[in-house]
Amino acid sequence: MEENLEQLSKSGASPIIKIAIFGPESTGKTTLATQLAEYYKTVWVPEFARDYLQEKLDSGRGICDIDDMLPIAYGQTKLENESALIANKYLFCDTNLLVTKVFSELYYNFCDSLLDKAARAHQYDLFFLTDIDVPWEDDGLRDSPEGRETVFEVFKQSLIDNKKPFITISGNKETRLKKAVAIIEDLTKALQMGFTSLDFLQIYEHSIPLEKINKQLAIFNEGILKSVLVQPATLNDGILKLSEAEFGQKATFFDANKNAFKIKKFVPASGAASRMFKFLTTFLNEFDFGNETINAYINRKKDTELSLFIVGMDKFSFFEEVDKKLKEIYPDFNSLDRDYKNYYFIKTLLSPEYFDFANKPKGILPFHKYPTHVATPIEEHLYECGFYAASNNQSNLHLTVSDNHQSQFEEIIEKVKGKIEEKSNTSIEVSYSYQKKETDTIAVDLKNKPFRNEKGMLVFRPGGHGALIENLNAIDADVVFIKNIDNVIQNNIQQISFYKKALGGILLELQHQIFGYLNELDAQEMTVEKISEILFFLKKELNVELNDDFHKFKLKNQISKLKEILNKPIRVCGMVKNEGEPGGGPFWVRGTNGRLSLQIVETSQVDLSSKQQLKILASATHFNPVDLVCGLKNYQGEKFDLRQFIDPNSGFIVHKNHAGIDLKAYELPGLWNGAMANWLTVFVEVPLFTFNPVKTVNDLLKQAHQPL
Repeated sequence: MEENLEQLSKSGASPIIKIAIFGPESTGKTTLATQLAEYYKTVWVPEFARDYLQEKLDSGRGICDIDDMLPIAYGQTKLENESALIANKYLFCDTNLLVTKVFSELYYNFCDSLLDKAARAHQYDLFFLTDIDVPWEDDGLRDSPEGRETVFEVFKQSLIDNKKPFITISGNKETRLKKAVAIIEDLTKALQMGFTSLDFLQIYEHSIPLEKINKQLAIFNEGILKSVLVQPATLNDGILKLSEAEFGQKATFFDANKNAFKIKKFVPASGAASRMFKFLTTFLNEFDFGNETINAYINRKKDTELSLFIVGMDKFSFFEEVDKKLKEIYPDFNSLDRDYKNYYFIKTLLSPEYFDFANKPKGILPFHKYPTHVATPIEEHLYECGFYAASNNQSNLHLTVSDNHQSQFEEIIEKVKGKIEEKSNTSIEVSYSYQKKETDTIAVDLKNKPFRNEKGMLVFRPGGHGALIENLNAIDADVVFIKNIDNVIQNNIQQISFYKKALGGILLELQHQIFGYLNELDAQEMTVEKISEILFFLKKELNVELNDDFHKFKLKNQISKLKEILNKPIRVCGMVKNEGEPGGGPFWVRGTNGRLSLQIVETSQVDLSSKQQLKILASATHFNPVDLVCGLKNYQGEKFDLRQFIDPNSGFIVHKNHAGIDLKAYELPGLWNGAMANWLTVFVEVPLFTFNPVKTVNDLLKQAHQPL
């Protein structure tokens, strides 16, 4: 029996895809097996134990006992192997050796070592664990419906313990069949792509479509087309320059019309503050405490950032709180040498036991000190909401956060929201979303093969801020202000609001004109003069110029083309003069279709091996401070599907490291780069003071972040 069972288990290997239907009694295993066999025009393996035990009962030899376990296992395996010989691509097994093993352990608290060994070794491409959400039915051989939950958990745990690839199937029989077929189709594709069943489960749990995985792998192999820069966008050549009076007119227009629109502010806020404190983390790791002075370290490392931090330490809004904590930890703190004080200050600031600033989200850190309190970035954004992102005394703030950080945001907002609402006479509703797991991307090794970690599992990485186009797409609003979490200043809320409203006014004026044209185009009552008027508007206001071939079209085709161009989401982007800050800038870019368009381009999108492209890149006069106002609905009041306006060829391949091993990762087209590449775009110069990001903690020492 030992040799036969082991041999039978091994001989079950075949090129067909084997699916085991697994679960407690009366959970629909047979129903699903027969449904799938019929759907795929193949055979299914019935439960050997049913006929075996019925025959035993009918012959008067009694009911099932422990001595029946091995004969059942042998008979089940033999039946499965025979069915595999005639199966058509797939084989569906109503039960399997693992079920027999679980029942043996469950009912007799014992499992024969031969059965245990064979059950562990017996392989299937996938297990469907049938849920207990179907009624229990008595067939004369089953036990009882009591304790189904406990038994189900035992079955589930056996799959986990034995590292079997499984997916739970729930619902009525129609729902189960539909779900199972979809899973089997994807499993088949995954196996054809060279993935294992366990790989497939990882992909499935991430909800990443296999087509996306396939495209990402192709991108690594084929590379990404670089943006073709033609020239930088400059004042009056792609960037609109307005006088103060004109800004005032736009802001007034916004205020006069805003109550007709639902307005939201969208703030990407999921980033941890690790980069803000990177030089301090490096200092703690590399400083030879007790054997060198901090000044010697600064000279050795040429660390001017650390020097600036220490000199300005008492000007940080968090100084007093950290200093107070230090005196609690070290009663003799005031008598310590200055180097010790500075070292312990930095250590306490970053220590997980105390402030742990480098591991917290940037949005909840203390940024600004006011006479009555210390304000975090999220508090400053709430103030801004009340002052410029409101209509009908109602404002909406949407934050993209990490799910494990949301409670920290909520705690701060709960404390300050009422005060801000009272001061701004605005009710503020705050909502949250997370970067979706299905926007994660697969990592590869340096040979472009799927990267695996030390456990042999695939590695998926967040797709970058471009993934947030999905979050933006889910928002129900007419007008959305987008601004980064760290781009807030202390004081000057009135001036900041003035320019934000002005950008909003430009958007509303453009929308009004565009929507009017689209309604006229719908009416099909176009004259040559009206067509010319629209073409002039496109060129003057939206920097879109059509070639001479347009005039050769029939009127019907001209109307269709103009509707295609105008019926898009709109973004009005603030631009500040370039003063050397890293990040994207405004350029005229030639697309693969040969047309010119205005785009915000990151350095990583440019072919840095081309002297010509480098020269154009270096000649940029302006910088994108991620200061956008967006129109997300069309002229009929319907939400655009923003995913339809992404340039899929504008992502990034980046080099990363995992546990000391180099890998390559793919980042999706950036939120304000390729993810908005096919929007209608207007660039507007705004004053430099509207852009004050906090990239490192030392940025908080700049005037914009200090009390007046």
